[in-house]
Amino acid sequence: MENAHLNFEKKTIRKVTRRIIPLLFLLYIISYLDRANVGYAALEMNEALGLTSKMFGLVTGIFFIGYFLFEVPSNILMQKFGARVWITRILFTWGIISMATGFAQNATQLYIIRFLLGIAEAGLFPGIILYLTYWFRAKERASTIAMFMTAIAVSYIIGAPVSTLIIDHIHWMNVPGWRWMFIIEGAPAVILGFVTYFYLTDRPEQAKWLTAEEKNWLISELRKDEELREKQGQQTSSHKTALTDPKLWYLSLIYFVYTAGTLGVGYWMPQIIKGLSSYLTNTQIGFIATIPYIIASIVMNYWSRRSDRTGERRIHTALPLLVSGLTLLSVGMVSNPFIAMIFITISLAAMYCFKGPFWSLPTMILSPATVAVGIAVINSIGSLGGFVGPYAVGWLKDATGKMQAGLIFLSIILMIAFILVLAMKFEQKRTGLKSQKEIGEIGLEK
Repeated sequence: MENAHLNFEKKTIRKVTRRIIPLLFLLYIISYLDRANVGYAALEMNEALGLTSKMFGLVTGIFFIGYFLFEVPSNILMQKFGARVWITRILFTWGIISMATGFAQNATQLYIIRFLLGIAEAGLFPGIILYLTYWFRAKERASTIAMFMTAIAVSYIIGAPVSTLIIDHIHWMNVPGWRWMFIIEGAPAVILGFVTYFYLTDRPEQAKWLTAEEKNWLISELRKDEELREKQGQQTSSHKTALTDPKLWYLSLIYFVYTAGTLGVGYWMPQIIKGLSSYLTNTQIGFIATIPYIIASIVMNYWSRRSDRTGERRIHTALPLLVSGLTLLSVGMVSNPFIAMIFITISLAAMYCFKGPFWSLPTMILSPATVAVGIAVINSIGSLGGFVGPYAVGWLKDATGKMQAGLIFLSIILMIAFILVLAMKFEQKRTGLKSQKEIGEIGLEK
């Protein structure tokens, strides 16, 4: 009987995963491709529009200002209109604005378009994290989030060679390839907007693709999760209460520092690789750039599953930051391009290992009533790091004439994030289950 119940449980979770994750995975690939492809466009765009390193840093970073300002309102509106309708809206607007980037004629127009792109995309990531809490129990979230967030690495794996191939080989109507890159890569978001509207299901209660038995079991399990959190004192009475919770702001600070480091590397990766050799073409740079992300997509899923299996969160969140900071520091200290790429690969893989364990924490310390705002706050505060990191690298590169200064800066802030995670006190929560390992989550000490 117990084996039959376990088989039913696994079958239902697999069914939900196969229905939901592939589409979300695809949406996030397109999302990250449309925000990060500016790094590959920079190989020719900077010269065409007369952008300095500092100006390019502002182009990449200003996206996150718009993202920050509209993320919390966007997530609140998703609760009001439902995931299907609101994510569809996000897809339509960001696809159109992303395509418009190909028509920018100067730095000012580029700043405006990138700011509007940030507004359009605001709410997608925290909205999806919130959406996953409607379908997956606490003990499955780190591995589920990691599965979904592998899309970030895959977007670079696909986007790097595709973007540079377009730049080098598509010049229709005598329009430069970097402009066509924005137009071609922005179109899928609009198309997927129609797919999302007709395919996505808001809640388990509405899932016609689940049997009555599967639906009732899933709803019951998710309700048990909510009740458990309330018994552990994790229930808060309002959004205002959540926003005054110091744990929420501490997590936001960690994510801010982490994001500054990881996006500082991500947006500058093509130019970092170009700086390792003067003989590489744009297309070659694109293919080389896929290597770190292929490794990262494999390692991050293993690390998150290990975190779920052991029920441990702090070390699984902190250690990747230490490894990433040390290896990134080493990149600026070696002259051999092959060794430098090894360090870059290790550093990036470690950055991605951070994501799954970290994002399992906010959904456990906030109540169902406040989790939407809480996740949005963490991600929106963190998104400001997306402005600081790339802009600081550009400013330091202009000031010193070398990329190494920017890499050292990114290394230092990743070390700071490592210390912040270690300084956070964790407490093993006791529940009616056999062990904490069975629910796979660790709560924050009050």
